[in-house]
Amino acid sequence: MSQSLGVGVALGLPVVGAALVALAGKRPNVREAVTGLTGLATFVAVAALYPAVVAGRLPELQLVEAMLPGVPLMFRVEPLGMLYALVAAGLWPVTSAYAAGYLREHHEQNQTRFFVCFALSIFAALGIAFAGNLATLFLFYEVLTLATFPLVTHHQTPEAQRAGRVYLGILMGTSVCFLLLAIAFTYYAAGTLDFVPGGILRGHVATSSLPLLLALFVYGCGKAALMPLHRWLPNAMVAPTPVSALLHAVAVVKAGVFAILKIVVYVFGLDLLRDTGASDWLMFMASVTILLASLIAFKQDNLKARLAYSTISQLAYIVLGAAMVTPDAILGGGLHIATHAVGKITLFFCAGAIIVTAHKTEVSQLDGLGKKMPITMAAFLIGSLSIIGLPPTGGSWSKWLLALGAAEQSPVLVGVLMLSSLLGIGYLLPIPLRAFFFDPPASPAREHGHGHGHDHDHGHAQDHEHGEAHPLMLVPLSLTAVGCLLLFFYSQHVVALLRPLVTP
Repeated sequence: MSQSLGVGVALGLPVVGAALVALAGKRPNVREAVTGLTGLATFVAVAALYPAVVAGRLPELQLVEAMLPGVPLMFRVEPLGMLYALVAAGLWPVTSAYAAGYLREHHEQNQTRFFVCFALSIFAALGIAFAGNLATLFLFYEVLTLATFPLVTHHQTPEAQRAGRVYLGILMGTSVCFLLLAIAFTYYAAGTLDFVPGGILRGHVATSSLPLLLALFVYGCGKAALMPLHRWLPNAMVAPTPVSALLHAVAVVKAGVFAILKIVVYVFGLDLLRDTGASDWLMFMASVTILLASLIAFKQDNLKARLAYSTISQLAYIVLGAAMVTPDAILGGGLHIATHAVGKITLFFCAGAIIVTAHKTEVSQLDGLGKKMPITMAAFLIGSLSIIGLPPTGGSWSKWLLALGAAEQSPVLVGVLMLSSLLGIGYLLPIPLRAFFFDPPASPAREHGHGHGHDHDHGHAQDHEHGEAHPLMLVPLSLTAVGCLLLFFYSQHVVALLRPLVTP
């Protein structure tokens, strides 16, 4: 199979899968089987491109001169896009299995629409990953927002619809007002929108304009949830937990930070930003976001809300890596896309299992839960260690590389990273510790937490107080927890894949 055909197959499979899921809607078992098989096939198609990228070739597919002169709809698979595509395609089958278990146990409505939109979201994520120029990136960036909107508003409650309005308003507003403006300016100045190693702006844009252009790009990528444009993300917690997993780990937020990293490397170029200091302000904003979001996470009793603010903090690590523009920082930021994805999806899987099985949504309700759900809480512990950045988990390597990059820039940035990890210990580790070492509350009455991370309980006939979650939920969360550990031992392969980003 030619490489360009391989790119087309990887992009086409989720669309075909979405159509087949829609056709199989009346038969849940067939629908879920189609989703799972499409996910596996997509991952195989994406993984098939990996050897070519590692060998230094860039598989590409050019479709139509759609947008501007010399700006085709083009896909080119470079190392950073390869990593993001592997993360998105690799976590899709796992999330599909989990979602099937969750939606059935929770008796959710509109399950077919859910799986169709999920497949289209992965299609959009792969389009972003493989985008060969800024115009293609922008197009798929918008598709991702629209494909995930029905997932955020899934419950159709006033709360969900309000969250959907915030989601659409911030994400579409920032991309049209800021990102599109930045792309137009880049085309006007450089005459091209292609992603080129070393960047396309040197000699075309006045040094004084670079910080502003970078700001338009960064805040145009609203999905990165950099403060003050982060509100949509905690709001989106009204969605079912598999959607939270998709938003926080797989597609949406990773699309934002991936786009920022890609633009820094291939539009600005590391040398240009380093020579001009145009990204210094971004180091400050990323640091503020890392610490503020960590502090807010500390105060959240609602489990999903706590995880949401943790995500905002962790994403800012990747933005900080991009802003520091040292080789270690760029590699650390890229690796953090993968390690955070696997760690955070584990935590959300566990949160969903707790909501559906034990009917608990607040951290303060989890005392003694480790005796009933030991596998779930052990997985939560492993995911937490990876997010904090402690061995033996993958997150320790991405944080280590980011710390090396920070050490080259400023001791203050090293302090920010260390303080954030301490805060992470403070808001994540008490959750498994309470579950394993505290006594359960005496009263048998079931409590239902409230708050903007609440998953609506649709009146269950049966109560699952007796133990672990449904196997369709338990197996995926166990697999991703193992993934956190495997990344500790195999991170060097990710770094080797990303090495061409920083070696001219």
